[in-house]
Amino acid sequence: MADTTGKAGHPLLARHSAALELFTDRVHAVRADQWDARTPCTDWSVSDLVNHLTAEQLWVPSLVRDGATIASVGDAFDGDMLGPDPVASWDTAAAASRGAFQEPGALDRTVHLSFGDTSAVFYCGQMISDLVVHAWDLSRAIGADEKLPDDLVAFSVREITPYAADLAKSGLFAPAVEPPDGADVQTKLLSLLGRRV
Repeated sequence: MADTTGKAGHPLLARHSAALELFTDRVHAVRADQWDARTPCTDWSVSDLVNHLTAEQLWVPSLVRDGATIASVGDAFDGDMLGPDPVASWDTAAAASRGAFQEPGALDRTVHLSFGDTSAVFYCGQMISDLVVHAWDLSRAIGADEKLPDDLVAFSVREITPYAADLAKSGLFAPAVEPPDGADVQTKLLSLLGRRV
């Protein structure tokens, strides 16, 4: 059985840290005049996108460390989580997320999500994939390098494929689009989540 005791060397935790670093790199590349720029996410500006990811990271300590439920947390992470310094707010949230997942035993826990109880391993996998895909969204919005790390792309494809249809039904992602002939793995991942490259 895989060691999921929360050691920083666990492959899933290494991927999570790499995904956080990828998104962090893009957040730090946002220029002051780009926060209102549009993104590939319908109706989201760069600020909206970073705020969404920041709020997601802020949920992690409550759900993983504290065993909280969605209901018990309530609207604590709704609204503006970026404040006057979006980059610092993101960095703080990313550090909190990383720290919670890396606590001893964290990946052995059950997490209470909106669709029911699931393993912290599954939750961490979801968070990795979300960071990777949204890193591409942010890259496109600000004109940064859109090439994503091959290992994170391959992981995200494996992670998302089983439930991609459910994501489209949720309304949070656009329906999948047919990737072009000869598409690489990154393009297939983005197409799976309704992105047109």
